[in-house]
Amino acid sequence: MIARILKVPVGSFFLFGPRGTGKSTWIRETLPSALHVDLLRESTYVELIGHAGRLEAMADARGTRTVVIDEVQKLPQLLDEVHRLIEGRGFTFGLTGSSARKLRRSGVNLLAGRAQTLSFHPFTATELGDRFNLKHAVQFGLLPTVVAKGARENAWDYLRGYVGTYLREEVQQEALVRNLGAFHRFLEAASFSQASPLNIQSVASDCGIARKTAETHFDLLEDLLLAVRLPVFRRRALRKLVSHPKFFFFDAGVYRALRPRGPLDSDEEIDGAAIETLLFQSVRAECANLGLEYELSYWRTADGLEVDLVAYGPLGLHGFELKRSSRFREADLDGLQAFCTDYPEAQGHLLYGGSTSYRFGAIEVVPLGEGLRRLPMWLQGAS
Repeated sequence: MIARILKVPVGSFFLFGPRGTGKSTWIRETLPSALHVDLLRESTYVELIGHAGRLEAMADARGTRTVVIDEVQKLPQLLDEVHRLIEGRGFTFGLTGSSARKLRRSGVNLLAGRAQTLSFHPFTATELGDRFNLKHAVQFGLLPTVVAKGARENAWDYLRGYVGTYLREEVQQEALVRNLGAFHRFLEAASFSQASPLNIQSVASDCGIARKTAETHFDLLEDLLLAVRLPVFRRRALRKLVSHPKFFFFDAGVYRALRPRGPLDSDEEIDGAAIETLLFQSVRAECANLGLEYELSYWRTADGLEVDLVAYGPLGLHGFELKRSSRFREADLDGLQAFCTDYPEAQGHLLYGGSTSYRFGAIEVVPLGEGLRRLPMWLQGAS
């Protein structure tokens, strides 16, 4: 087992994250004596649908007041019984889910603040330690099964199956996508926007659907925790900024599995988006794992100066810029220098493909792999 940084909180909690990130494995390891109820198992689902009161009897038979319910969004009405058992009998619940849509839209009891909400992500470089392989992570991402499989053929087969599983099991069950083929074309079209400002009308035109349909599909991706739209950082803006958010699928390997490629697609373009995705997903994961209250965004001026990722929170303001090149040039600092001029409180971090580290005032320049390992230190305010 590879230890995860996220710690079990005191009391009940929701744990949301995409399928395959290791939620069930983590919660079984950290709460081994709990009653585990897996709603993906058909027999368990059938047993509890319409008979929520059996949950209490199952826990009493096990002799425990700690209960884990996997994929709770499959049976949202269970939350009324969960609420009763927390209030009436002092039960503690760990509730995992890979979609927040049904819980939000069905108007069910969300425990009225009696449960913390945590998020779960693929591995990080700090969790993997010596097992972290930068080249493999850029190619295949950091989902636990991908890390475990290692070999190129096995990892690629898993990622293709993973994308197919989401299409089949999650999207179809939401009953909001009638034409799965058209939705798959939408996913491919969306992948061309990875790590770039999102133009919804352009995506809609590329896959031959209405703009409103494309907007609904993007909302669905976010509800299923498969994708994120990253807003522009606008606090005390001193320059004219772009308006479109950036778009990211949540994992570099999942992005690559969705991204079509052919003779007109350059490796540089695809690798650049994958590397930026790796940085984005790593910062997201470290913030979630350590309980850091950062808001993530990006900064791009109308005249083209850019900082790929901005983290703003109680512990500081950080700008992250990424360069694929193995050679560092002073011109690579232009975006970060402009950002740090506008925001003197900021710390700048340029991660690149070389092997030498530098410091220019408030800006550090470090190799990409080293920078991914330093993220917890930077984000927690250490120099």
